[in-house]
Amino acid sequence: MELIFEMFSHTFIVRALIVGVLVSLCAALLGVSLVLKRYAMIGTGLSHVGFAAMAIASVIDIAGLTLAMPVVVGAAFLLLRISESSKIKGDSAVALISTGSLAVGVIIVSLTTGLTLHICNVMFGSIFAMTQATVRFSVALSIIVIALFVLFYNQLFAVTYDETFARATGTKVNVYKTLLALLTAVTVVLGMQMMGALLIASLTIFPALTAMRICKRFLTVVITAAVIGVACFFVGMVFSFQFDLPPGASVVGVNLILFSIFSGIAFFRGVKA
Repeated sequence: MELIFEMFSHTFIVRALIVGVLVSLCAALLGVSLVLKRYAMIGTGLSHVGFAAMAIASVIDIAGLTLAMPVVVGAAFLLLRISESSKIKGDSAVALISTGSLAVGVIIVSLTTGLTLHICNVMFGSIFAMTQATVRFSVALSIIVIALFVLFYNQLFAVTYDETFARATGTKVNVYKTLLALLTAVTVVLGMQMMGALLIASLTIFPALTAMRICKRFLTVVITAAVIGVACFFVGMVFSFQFDLPPGASVVGVNLILFSIFSGIAFFRGVKA
């Protein structure tokens, strides 16, 4: 408890915890649908687009979020459109955009000097360096993402579970797939600040897969994933503070440990995950 009180005595850590908990919740909620629709790596693809956008923003000297948000949202729509093509499937579309964007970012970095620290923060996150304005912006967008997910939960469930049946019942599948892509893009951009471009995908993948080890109903998986995502972030931050570890890597490490535990439980219970 002394460690917890000491953490909360630092304003920059309180800011990081507020944003981190909300973004982790957003990522975990959306992650279930992404994993079930086999778009688990969309977070990686969009984060690489965000990396390229951040690199360009540094060169032209504007705020990273100002450029990254519209660029990543646009990439999400493009990814959705490409994946609907009969010639390029979902995983191939993600790889196409991911590798292309990463290459652009690397080329820009290699041609620019004096950006080493900034690019390091983009790649691995800098959650403790967020300004008050960035925190307010991130909190507002996170609340909007959560509210939209809750409001359109039934439609997103229908699109995730069976698109054909959803179309038959009159659900506007393309609209809600677009909404899912939009919410994911916003969450990825926000999450890049605390996890970096290399680790942001873990926030969507690990909680969902961990919950699926022991839960089978969609709603139960969503709720469990949300709890796991928030809990792993908080515990990861405690480990980061106590042992002076990188915050993003600490959060991923806790997620990996919990996934292993849940997988062991599923194995001994004879559950096919």
